[in-house]
Amino acid sequence: MKRSRSKLKFTKSPEIKRRLKSLSLSLGLSWVKHSRVFAYSSTGSKTRAYARTWGLPRLWQTSLETEPAYIIEVISEHFNKLSPKDQDKVLLHELNHIPKNFSGALLPHTHRRKGSFRDKLRKLYEDYHSSR
Repeated sequence: MKRSRSKLKFTKSPEIKRRLKSLSLSLGLSWVKHSRVFAYSSTGSKTRAYARTWGLPRLWQTSLETEPAYIIEVISEHFNKLSPKDQDKVLLHELNHIPKNFSGALLPHTHRRKGSFRDKLRKLYEDYHSSR
């Protein structure tokens, strides 16, 4: 049986951008340059992910003569089904991929030692909810 292919569509999402800015400001993530973080919502993706972070690598920055930038894409089919609290967790997870030097690179999921991605994410989430 042939699977029908739905067309992948991207839409700018001012609401997600506003939420990302609010989260990063309330947590003091001062290295996040809000003017260089773009938010999109997508439909038609086959991924199981709730959201993805895209960085602009140095070679692209040099070639396009532009500064580092990040795109945070939420996958509407999955993300919109979550509670606002779980959506915040997902957005914090994506912000956690942005390194402090805001270089365009992405931080991986590390699971070793005290500086693990999961530990940092848990701390961010606890800090955010204790400040509300």
